[in-house]
Amino acid sequence: MRRLNRIEGQVRGITRMVEQDRYCIDVLTQVAAVSGALHEVALVLLKDHMSRCLIQAADAGGPAQEAKLQEAVDAIARLVRG
Repeated sequence: MRRLNRIEGQVRGITRMVEQDRYCIDVLTQVAAVSGALHEVALVLLKDHMSRCLIQAADAGGPAQEAKLQEAVDAIARLVRG
């Protein structure tokens, strides 16, 4: 939550920068920082999902295991594309 709150503050800062017609490169630098921070949050969430949900599904076996594995693969693919 702390990371997300910080990102929210960064986005508000970007909004102010645009409203103040700040130098485009400065705004782009902040956008890149927010993008990187969101990527880090996504990795933390993915790790949490894999360490809990995926392991539970592996223990259960069967269709649940395959569904959770595919879900994780799809999530990783979205992160790689994004």
